[in-house]
Amino acid sequence: MSKVIMMCGVCGSGKTTYAKQKEQEGYIRLSIDEEMWNIYGQKGIDYSETQYDELSEKVELLLRQKMISLIKNGKNVVIDFSFWNKDNREFYRNMIENAGGIVELVYMKANKELLRKRLQKRNLSLHANSPFIITDEILEHHYKGFQEPQGEGEIVILQK
Repeated sequence: MSKVIMMCGVCGSGKTTYAKQKEQEGYIRLSIDEEMWNIYGQKGIDYSETQYDELSEKVELLLRQKMISLIKNGKNVVIDFSFWNKDNREFYRNMIENAGGIVELVYMKANKELLRKRLQKRNLSLHANSPFIITDEILEHHYKGFQEPQGEGEIVILQK
């Protein structure tokens, strides 16, 4: 049976670092940011910022299809998304279980000050896994909108 790890946390919490470690262990990592970069290039340069939502929805649909195929082929997967919304986590949990996979929800918990420090450093180098600058305003928006998992079987990894 396939094990599917759903990464959960605010930008800068360490989701991609953890997911890449799992990739080294043989998991197949699925990342919207990386796939967007590979297919469409850099936001604001290769495509307009106004196209981001539409293009990321297309990419997410492709990654969902790939995930289901991987599960049916017995592969372990790590989904390197933020899963900031409880309804979205439940939607994916049902999809994974219906495809025959086992879900593990990993929540990378970090306070806002740590996130801010990490993002300031990350913003210095844009690449596939850090495709655009996260300003303090964007961080504030994401932090306030984040729905912390509680009672969802989550594994909490406290970031320091």
